[in-house]
Amino acid sequence: MTVEGAKRRSDNGTVLEPLASPVTVRHRDGIHFESEDGEPRVVADARSAVGRVNVVSHAHADHTFRTTPETVVCSAETAAIAEARTGSGFAFVEDAPGIELVPAGHVVGSRAAIIDLEAGDEGNAREAADAPQRYCYTGDFSTRDRCYLEGFDPQAVDADALVMETTYGVPKYRFPPQERLEAEIVDWLRDNDDRPCFLFGYSLGRSQKLQWIAREATGDDGREILVSESIHDVNRAIETATDGDLEFPGERYDSLRGLTDEIVILPSNQARVDWVEATVDREAGVKAGFSGWAVDDSFLYRGNYDVTFPLTDHCDFDELVATVRAIDPEVVYTNHGFDEAFADHLATEHGYRSRPLKRDQTTLEEFC
Repeated sequence: MTVEGAKRRSDNGTVLEPLASPVTVRHRDGIHFESEDGEPRVVADARSAVGRVNVVSHAHADHTFRTTPETVVCSAETAAIAEARTGSGFAFVEDAPGIELVPAGHVVGSRAAIIDLEAGDEGNAREAADAPQRYCYTGDFSTRDRCYLEGFDPQAVDADALVMETTYGVPKYRFPPQERLEAEIVDWLRDNDDRPCFLFGYSLGRSQKLQWIAREATGDDGREILVSESIHDVNRAIETATDGDLEFPGERYDSLRGLTDEIVILPSNQARVDWVEATVDREAGVKAGFSGWAVDDSFLYRGNYDVTFPLTDHCDFDELVATVRAIDPEVVYTNHGFDEAFADHLATEHGYRSRPLKRDQTTLEEFC
């Protein structure tokens, strides 16, 4: 990996202390794994860095720190992308005593964290044999292989407790097979090859996959793929962090006037911005939105899209269930999205000890 600015700390004297056992899991600012005295031993995906060890699962803004701790546990790609997006580099390690990072399949560089209390503090772990000893914190994740990205592999995870995001945790959110979904997007782009197509997705994640799919749709026919400055910057950060193993075809646009058949990829939060709406109308273009929320008709109207596709970087409902069954933990904590409904489904339909991890509530006993 080539990482500008961000620095590995595994060989420069940084000491990360072993974890204490047992821990309590809390949802505060991020997910806290706290020792018996309330000290945050591990803090994951928080905006404020208060843990002895601070984990960043991926480089989306809502999962990174406002103020950087002395050392972060994250992937080299996440460190590079975060620096490109914020302009601020930070020191990082890719593992720590009792913590192992594994690919999460959400975006480039995303990692789930396996927190092993027994490895960190064997004596205390034996004293708390009834408590979970290995926690898997998924962060945002997807088990699907998509474009250039391999999915999270729950079969490879050994954990007693699972702390998982459940964005699409109700049965309504079942998505088509990935191959069919990408083929439908390719067909739509080819059917609209006589006009500008405006595609909307997150600057990190969806936008890169849309470039990948657009390149498949256009082949060598010369149809340009244009991207915003923020997407272009993320492209370059990923290309640098992966030593050029990943390359994206989007070129940063200078002007969006006089368009003919270009594919223009913009951040999803610009779908209803006045200048974008005016540009689409002026250039006689069509708009497409991409999200798991496209299952809802309201998503099309909220973005004023002509068409939507449920292309997402998260698991659908069935994939969430399959993840739990593959890991088969003693306890499941759900977080984000339909956390309550999914926890109830796991408990009533599959017999798992599971509860939503609500902000400032702790382990399961506080819900009883």
